[in-house]
Amino acid sequence: MKVGFYGHVRQYHDLKAELDAAIHSVLESGEYVLGPALARFERELASFHEMKHAVGVNSGTDALWLTFLALGIGPGDEVITTANTFFATAEAIWFTGAKVVFVEIEPYTCNIDPGRIEAAITPRTKALVPVHLYGQMADMRAISKIAKRHGLHVVEDCAQAIGAHGDGFAAGELSDAVCASFITQKNLGTFGDGGAVITNREDIASRIRALRNHGSVKRSHHSMGYNSRLDDLHAAILGVKLKQLPVWSERRREIAAMYTAGLEKTGFKLPFEIPGYRHVYHLYVIETTGRDDVLNYLNDAGIDAKVHYPIAIHQQEGYPWGKAADLNVRLPLTESSAASVISLPMYPELTQTEIDYVIDACCAWKYARKSA
Repeated sequence: MKVGFYGHVRQYHDLKAELDAAIHSVLESGEYVLGPALARFERELASFHEMKHAVGVNSGTDALWLTFLALGIGPGDEVITTANTFFATAEAIWFTGAKVVFVEIEPYTCNIDPGRIEAAITPRTKALVPVHLYGQMADMRAISKIAKRHGLHVVEDCAQAIGAHGDGFAAGELSDAVCASFITQKNLGTFGDGGAVITNREDIASRIRALRNHGSVKRSHHSMGYNSRLDDLHAAILGVKLKQLPVWSERRREIAAMYTAGLEKTGFKLPFEIPGYRHVYHLYVIETTGRDDVLNYLNDAGIDAKVHYPIAIHQQEGYPWGKAADLNVRLPLTESSAASVISLPMYPELTQTEIDYVIDACCAWKYARKSA
C-alpha cells in the first residue's frame, strides 16, 4: 500500500468545480496583479484572524523579510529565534543585515523556550521571532511580557499554524505582526508560492504594501522597494480554500487523535498539545532513537514519512558565518530533536485505511524490534 505525504491533488479534486470557476473568473477579468481577487482575499484573511490588515506577498519568506524591513531592522541589530525551523526564518533576518541569535527550545513542544530568551537579549536586540512549530503556538503570553519589558518587537512566524490559538489568545493578539506561508503543502496552500502579513498596525501594513510593489502605492510614484506581490490567481485559489480551513483543521485534529491513540504504547515520543491550546497539526511529528532506521522501514512499507528538520539551522553548511562549531553555538535540545524527528503523513484527505496502515506499520516496527 502507498500512503503519500501530501494531499493537495486530492484536495483539488474535492474542490475542482469551485477552484476552476475562481481561476476562470480571474482569467476572464484580465486583472492578474494587485486586482480585485487579491483585495477580496486580503479582506477575508484579515477577517479570519479578526485583525485589521492583511497584505499578500509572494512567499512566507518575503512576509518575514518585509515585516522586518517595515520595523526598521537592519545591520547592527539582533533578532532572537530558534534553529529548529525552516531555513527561511533565519534567512529573512539575514536578508536585512541583522544578526540571528538562536535560543534553545522547550523539550516537549519544540517551540522557543521563553525561559531562555532574556539571557540572549543584548542592547542590540530588536525583535523576537517565535515560530509556531508543527501547528502549535508558542507561549505568546510569556514572550509578549519579555518583549514589553525590553521594548522589543514581536513577529510571529505562523507558516505552520494558521488557525491555531493558545489558551485565551490568538495569532497576532500579542505581537506586531503575523507572517503566513501559502506554499502548496501548508494547511492553507495555493498551487505554488504565496504569503501574507497580518497585522493590526496601519504603519506596518502601509509600509509592506509599498515595499512589495517597488515602493509604490500610486502608479508611477516609487521609492525603494521590491517585487513581491501575491498574484490574483493565487489569491482566488486561497479564497476558495480559506472557507474550508476550519473543517480541515478539525479533520487534522481528528487524525492526530487517532495517531496518538494508536501509537501511545509504542514508546515513540508523541506530540504534546498544551492544555487549552488548539494545535492544528500541520505536521504530526514523532521522535525516536534510531530515526533513520525507522524512517527507512516506513518508506519501504510505502509510507512517505519525512523529516522536519534533519539539520538545525546553526548546523547548516549555508550558515552565514561558518558552522556552529566555529561559533561555539550549542543547542543540545535542538540538535537532539533534529536527530530523532519523523513526520508522519498528515492531511485532511487521508482515508481511514491509510491512517490505520500508518499506525500498524509503526507498531510493527516496534514489535519487530522487541522480537529481535
